[in-house]
Amino acid sequence: MQVREIKDKNTWDGFITAQKEHTFLHSAAWGELNRAMGDNIWNLGFYESDKLIAVALVIKVHARRGNFLFVPHGPIFKEQGTRNKGKVLKELTKKLLELAKQEEDIVFVRISPLLEDLEENKKIFEEVGYRDAPIYMHAETTWQLDLTKSEEELMMGMRKNTRNLVRRAEKDGVEIISGTDEKFIKDFFNLYKETAGKHGFTPFSEKYIKEEINAFNGEAKVYLAKYNGKIISGAIVVHYGTGAFYHHGASSQEYIKIPAAYLLQWRAILDAKIGGRMLYNFWGIAKNEENKKHPWHGLTFFKKGFGGYRTDYLHAQDMPLSKKYWLNYLIEKIRLLKRGV
Repeated sequence: MQVREIKDKNTWDGFITAQKEHTFLHSAAWGELNRAMGDNIWNLGFYESDKLIAVALVIKVHARRGNFLFVPHGPIFKEQGTRNKGKVLKELTKKLLELAKQEEDIVFVRISPLLEDLEENKKIFEEVGYRDAPIYMHAETTWQLDLTKSEEELMMGMRKNTRNLVRRAEKDGVEIISGTDEKFIKDFFNLYKETAGKHGFTPFSEKYIKEEINAFNGEAKVYLAKYNGKIISGAIVVHYGTGAFYHHGASSQEYIKIPAAYLLQWRAILDAKIGGRMLYNFWGIAKNEENKKHPWHGLTFFKKGFGGYRTDYLHAQDMPLSKKYWLNYLIEKIRLLKRGV
C-alpha cells in the first residue's frame, strides 16, 4: 500500500462523494477552511496497485493544552470489509506518527471515525493502539432523513404536532429567506451569539462562520426566518455529495412561541431534495434520548419530529504521544461532565 498526498480537488471530492458514508467534514472545502483559519492540513490518499481505496484528511489543530493531529469523520474507505479497514488504519497511523515527528509539537493523535458504533470497528482501533477519547469532537449520534421519498411522504412522515407547527408558521406569516452574502452572515451571527449566551455554549467566531460559507462556494447557505420584519431563527445548511447537513442553528427567545424554526427546517429539507440530495442530516442528537435533563433533550425532540432514523458512529479515538496528553484528557473529561452530555 502506498500513501500519497492528493492535490487535485476533483479527485479528492470525487472519491469521497462516491462512497455511501461521507460528510462535509472530509471535503476539500473543509480542509481549505481549516487552512484559512491557520491550521496545517494533509490530504492523504491510500493506494493499492495504483487504485485509490481510502482517503484521510489530517488537520493539525493548535490548542493551548497541546497541539494534536485530527482526522474529522474519516478516513473514508472504498471497501467496507474489516480486513481492508484495518490495513488502511495501520498505514494511516504510521503516517500520522511520521507527521507528528516532523511537526515536533504534537501531543496526541485523534480520529473521529465515520464508522458504525460496532464492536468489530472498535476492535480495529484497539488493535492499532487507540483508546476512547475523553470527549466527542463532531456529531457521533445523528438523526437523518431519507430525501428519496416524495414531498407528500416527507410531510406525512413528520410527527403530527411538527406538521401542524410548520403549517401554523406559514399562516402566521413567517418568511424564509436564504443566501450567502455578507448581510446574511452578519444577521445569522448576531442571532447565533444571542443563542450561545442563552444556552451557555462557546460560539464559533464570525470569521470562522464567514470562512465556512465562503469555502463551500455557494453550497453552504444561511437560512433566516423573519417575522414582522425581524429575524427570529437561523440555520446554516451545508450541501455536499449526496447529503445536506444542518450544521449551525440559532433562535430568538423573544419569539419562542412563533414556530419559525419548523418552517425554516422544512424549507431547507425541500431545497435539499430539489437540489438532488438523498439525505438530510440533522446532525447531533442526545445519545440517551429518554433523559429529559439532557441539555439536548428539546433539540433532539425537535429534530426527530421531522421523521427519519438514528445513526450511531464510533466514539472519537485517541493515541497519546506525550505525557502532556493526560492533562488534556483530564480537562476534557471535566468539560464533558460540566456539559452534562
